[in-house]
Amino acid sequence: MAAAEAATATVVEPVTITIADAISNPDQNLFDVHFNRNHHIQTTVTSDPSVVASWLSSLPSSTTTSPLIVGLDIEWRPNFGRAYDNPVATLQLCTSANQSLSSTCLIFQILYCPPPIPKPLSDFLSSDNNVFLGVGIGSDVEQLLVDYDLNVKNTVDLGKLAVEKLPGVRKGMGLKELARIVMEVEVQKPKRVTLSRWDTEWLSYPQIQYACIDAYLSFEIGKKLLAVNSS
Repeated sequence: MAAAEAATATVVEPVTITIADAISNPDQNLFDVHFNRNHHIQTTVTSDPSVVASWLSSLPSSTTTSPLIVGLDIEWRPNFGRAYDNPVATLQLCTSANQSLSSTCLIFQILYCPPPIPKPLSDFLSSDNNVFLGVGIGSDVEQLLVDYDLNVKNTVDLGKLAVEKLPGVRKGMGLKELARIVMEVEVQKPKRVTLSRWDTEWLSYPQIQYACIDAYLSFEIGKKLLAVNSS
């Protein structure tokens, strides 16, 4: 579909998403998430700094002239009331994978990471060679700074980018709406998962799948929008 027509698309297909253990390894927790059966996202769930460093070292190289595009999202235990201010529980990153994999996702359970925060992650987030994309990413990176003193340098808000790139897109669209317009897919975001206990030490399969797909959609929508000539 032409870029100019994307914003007015009305026919979308519901997606099929599956998740399964990739390797039985309690130290790394690898999962295979499939999006519409034909797109593989190898997903690592961890609070271990060494696993985070290993995941980062496996990514494609990047430069300031050819930056790495990364989908970014966070989750935290819902704040029910003004007296609650729960910290970020997970940080999700999704980008292109080396070798034959389609995409790779890290779900970093930052709440359970022994201090300090891994330096390779701090360096990655503050590098000029990476561009991080997400819906409402400004508030996400502000929360990472407040909770963990993590500075995310190069950010792009997908909602604002969509308004700039595609005709007919209105301000304030969420990830689900942008997925419908840009990727022509219907993604379900059940509240029982959205509002679940993200501060649990052992995430459920639905939580892992949800967290992975949010970061993956941010990555894929970002790639498509950046490739569109401004309208």
